Amino acid sequence: MLFSSITFLFLFLPIMLAVYYIAPYQWKNLLLLAGSLIFYAWGEPVYIILMILSILLNYFCGMDIENKSENEAKAKRSLVFAITVNIVLLVFFKYFGFLVESTNTLFGISIPYRELALPIGISFYTFQEISYIVDVYRGKVKAQQSLVKYALYVSMFPQLVAGPIVCYGDIEKQLTARKISGRKLGQGAMLFIIGLAKKAVLANTMGKIFEQIASTSASSLTVLMAWLGCITYAFQIYFDFGGYSDMAIGLGKMFGFEFLENFHYPYVSTSVTEFWRRWHISLSTWFREYVYIPLGGNRKGDSRTITNLLIVWMLTGFWHGAAWNFVAWGLYYGIILILEKFVWGQYVEKWPGAVRHIYAMVLILIGWVLFFSPSLGYALKY
Repeated sequence: MLFSSITFLFLFLPIMLAVYYIAPYQWKNLLLLAGSLIFYAWGEPVYIILMILSILLNYFCGMDIENKSENEAKAKRSLVFAITVNIVLLVFFKYFGFLVESTNTLFGISIPYRELALPIGISFYTFQEISYIVDVYRGKVKAQQSLVKYALYVSMFPQLVAGPIVCYGDIEKQLTARKISGRKLGQGAMLFIIGLAKKAVLANTMGKIFEQIASTSASSLTVLMAWLGCITYAFQIYFDFGGYSDMAIGLGKMFGFEFLENFHYPYVSTSVTEFWRRWHISLSTWFREYVYIPLGGNRKGDSRTITNLLIVWMLTGFWHGAAWNFVAWGLYYGIILILEKFVWGQYVEKWPGAVRHIYAMVLILIGWVLFFSPSLGYALKY
């Protein structure tokens, strides 16, 4: 079920809001959880079983890690087990076909496989659950004792489809007590409408222009058409993804939750480094906290920092999709960020603001070509 669908706007959301606001406070979490599970099961009922099993796994692992906190070795084993299972599930359902196909191509063999439908939101809720168990292990948060509250944290429908990735510590207190008022309902509704307009009006309009250009073979494109394709896609993906984030944050506010901002005017950036501080903030924060820093961050010398950045950005690209062009897109940004950090960043900062903005936007637009291309060969021709 999409936020912009008629079913969601005129059936699911009004019923959920009416029931939620009428219900006694102590029932609100349970009702929101039930609504979230219905929302998730609407499109792919079979995968609700996967989500429930994932919730139970991480709920009990979180308590197990906390119970073993005085024995670091045992707690770490539980942590590694939980992370491994989460990653195996994500890889199997999202990347299995890609890995088999790549193996077949690389070795000239023909391993048969069946394409699996991608479970909705698995990339988002898997990352949320990993962040939860890691934070429990680190002692940053207490393991949630209420299964209803933990299940609601994982499955909450406003941020399930397209984020933002919500860390448990950011809403831990809100799961127990949150302010629900007509004012917040109105503010959330306004933010939701703005996000809906971004998605339904701006993103879809830009998408129609881009689709016409993308349907033209790369060899037939003119320079003007190619650049117009880049620009329209850049606005399409921003208004689409940013619109969904606005709708998610607005919906959260309507139900009393406060989610952190996920996009902050990314196209005003004057460097690629700044762009990634403004674009999909929750994802960048997640990779910094749970991959980059555990790898050593920038604390072990320049060569290790460069290696860590390449690993993080390769994984960032792979997270976006099971194809080599996404890996190339991630590495492309990793290399640029390394160059800005160690080579030319200090010189770029001295340029006039308008020149720095053009510099950043050209690199960002080229990056989108790698992102939207069906293959690396097409991207190079484009």
